[in-house]
Amino acid sequence: MLVNASEMLKKAKAGHYAVGQFNINNLEWTKAILLTAQELNSPVILGVSEGAGKYMTGFETVAAMVKAMDESLGITVPVALHLDHGSYDGCYKCIKAGFTSIMFDGSHYPIEENVAKTSELVAVAHQLGLSIEAEVGSIGGEEDGVVGAGECADPDECKAVADLGVDMLAAGIGNIHGKYPENWAGLSFDTLDAIQQKTGVMPLVLHGGTGIPAEMIKKAIDLGVSKINVNTECQLAFQEATRAYIEAGKDQQGKGFDPRKLLAPGFEAIKATVKEKMELFGSIGKA
Repeated sequence: MLVNASEMLKKAKAGHYAVGQFNINNLEWTKAILLTAQELNSPVILGVSEGAGKYMTGFETVAAMVKAMDESLGITVPVALHLDHGSYDGCYKCIKAGFTSIMFDGSHYPIEENVAKTSELVAVAHQLGLSIEAEVGSIGGEEDGVVGAGECADPDECKAVADLGVDMLAAGIGNIHGKYPENWAGLSFDTLDAIQQKTGVMPLVLHGGTGIPAEMIKKAIDLGVSKINVNTECQLAFQEATRAYIEAGKDQQGKGFDPRKLLAPGFEAIKATVKEKMELFGSIGKA
């Protein structure tokens, strides 16, 4: 059931759990995540970066695939189709394509420009019934060519953006896209607590969910995080399962080279990863 993300995140915030955003890269990813959410009766957010959207031949293709798959699989749990780290132009493209939720990442602009552009997009999104995520402070690592050093967000700037009426706010608290380095300092819970105090009931978003220890995830949820993004972990699980299948020579046995067989281990690995994360986030049975 395709919806915007607003209601599911309000429920998550009130219930002290988090909804997982799992990025999709193709049909296998999408099907695995949707089926797992349905099996576990969990709300879910399908994230699409601009790079992944381009890879899948455009946002219109992605929206059509998700809508058709949602209907053909008989999905009844709430599902949001969400632009991840969207540019200003990318947001309008996804609005036109039929996404139910967008993220405008204006964190690399001066705060005044971030506020101005976010305010405009909030009005447009809400008029059309879409939810919108904004970002303050940078997420470390690289995402679609945007490189961040992982600076912690300013709580007052977070409040300024939250007051614009966004449905969720991503704030840098030392989190990183991709694999975390061995010398990672960890999440800044003091920053997260200060942001929570300033933004109140606003659902907060934790990007870079792959590799953060479970104890930190649980503490972040306690401090107001209601949405956690996972991408790299699903990619690694898919890669490892596919590698094991090929190294075992199963692609050389019978019709093991058939993509439906070749991709099946990776598909199941994504399902297992999503289930593990939904259990950790506490969203199972909350649809």
